[in-house]
Amino acid sequence: MRDTTAADPDWAALATELGGSGAPVAWAELTWPEASQTATALDAVIIPVGAIEQHGPHLPLAVDTLICDAIAGQVSALTGVPVVPPLSYGVSASHGDFGGTIALRPETLIAVVEDVIDSLHARGVRQFILLNGHIWNNGALDVSAEKLRVRHRDARVRALGYVTMYPGPEVDGHVHYGRGLMHANYFETSVMLHLHPQLVRMELATSHRDVDSFWDYRMDQVSDTGVWGRDVADATAEHGRGEFDRCVLTTARAVAAAVREPWPDPTHRP
Repeated sequence: MRDTTAADPDWAALATELGGSGAPVAWAELTWPEASQTATALDAVIIPVGAIEQHGPHLPLAVDTLICDAIAGQVSALTGVPVVPPLSYGVSASHGDFGGTIALRPETLIAVVEDVIDSLHARGVRQFILLNGHIWNNGALDVSAEKLRVRHRDARVRALGYVTMYPGPEVDGHVHYGRGLMHANYFETSVMLHLHPQLVRMELATSHRDVDSFWDYRMDQVSDTGVWGRDVADATAEHGRGEFDRCVLTTARAVAAAVREPWPDPTHRP
């Protein structure tokens, strides 16, 4: 995890601007009095949501959780918003028969998110950023956010992907088609080479030519390797660092502004 204070003065200055100390605020490492003080001081948390699922023959099962948790930690370091332990299992059954995947039903993820947020709300937190690292979690997280906004009228809940804060076409994944199908591709492989190179088996890297389609399919219906994307063997840690930093910076700026956003006044009229 990047040291935003000593290792990079520019990031240290950005942390000062955005409200962070340069070190992540890890909720699980706080004592209960510290957690209570943190909830009172800044009533917001980041909840990373990942997955344990196949990522081709060259990447570990935890890619979505590892990348999302790392980005959440750096956003916390820059903004001071605490980050809770990641929800590591996701909506992954659509990978089909590839080995290793552990999947939750959408209904189960919705219930887990509700319980986590209900618990945090009872302890004084009122703003919840569900930071998603796996696109097939989107539906469950959107439903969770809608249910919780209705249940807790004094709460704000937003589900977003860690690449949401900049235009999708700027994600250099070497995928031409497939919307959410890009998987174990040039982008993810590069970011993993930056974060966890010891977990990447580049000698096993393989690519898969993506094709245009109207329907979404199970991964085992469109790829025999679990990979969806081109030029995977060209992935580099340098490219991964650039993509990772951009995700962190754009998300941190959005989160810093969000937790200070004034509540709307329903009586205001033009």
